[in-house]
Amino acid sequence: MNLYSEYYVSENCERFVNKIWCLDNSIGESLIENKLVLPNGCFNLAIVSGNAIEVHTSKQKYEMPEGFYFCSQMTNKVLVNIQPRTKVTIIQLHAWTLSMFPNYDLSNFTDSIIKINSNELPFEKEIDLDLNSDISVLLNTINHYFEGLNNQNPNKNIVEKICELIKLQHEEITVSEIGNILNISQRSLQIKFKSATGLTIKKHITILKFRKSIDQMVNIGLEKLNLTDVALYNKYFDQSHFIKQFKDVMKTSPKTFNSDSYFLSKKRA
Repeated sequence: MNLYSEYYVSENCERFVNKIWCLDNSIGESLIENKLVLPNGCFNLAIVSGNAIEVHTSKQKYEMPEGFYFCSQMTNKVLVNIQPRTKVTIIQLHAWTLSMFPNYDLSNFTDSIIKINSNELPFEKEIDLDLNSDISVLLNTINHYFEGLNNQNPNKNIVEKICELIKLQHEEITVSEIGNILNISQRSLQIKFKSATGLTIKKHITILKFRKSIDQMVNIGLEKLNLTDVALYNKYFDQSHFIKQFKDVMKTSPKTFNSDSYFLSKKRA
């Protein structure tokens, strides 16, 4: 059994969904505890099958029995405990995806999780909560819905354009520069972005930049890591600036960082 696995959606669906990932303790007989998840600039729709998981965010502890949950943007690491005979399947939504549904105001919704009913989900087919459900069925359901959303919305809205510019500039762009490119006031940009994501544009950039640095550390191998190189490559002011950011999010230092304690993204081939 693979505790952590990843699955990828179709090309058109990928506009809105980054990936689907699973935490699988469905045949386990013991509690998996104190595993950690890092912020990544995405929302998550979590499907809990079987018993339950426990999630500790920077705000509170959540007991999550079988059901559907919407997880906001996270700004700090999250601790996860997974009970035996439990599987969690997570649909990772890009930061702009919820902006396609303007009736949602997420301005003050971060580091939080809410339980939702199955009838609140927009998908045509009901999602199976069975522990042994086939991931290919879920992939087909997700692809079908978001491919349709892509066809219905060929033009990018402001929030998606902001995120696209950030990615194109490798997280090295200011709100002022974004405003100039899009010909929109900084105030209007900030209001639209925070309403759709719960984050300021600057905070979103900070999270993406930090997560990229952590993934780079893991891919290089910690024993070979030169912190100065990582800091300079990702355009932090200096090594001490990177270490401060690291401690703010991770609550530990780079020297004591153990990647085995974290669920980290796999490097795509």
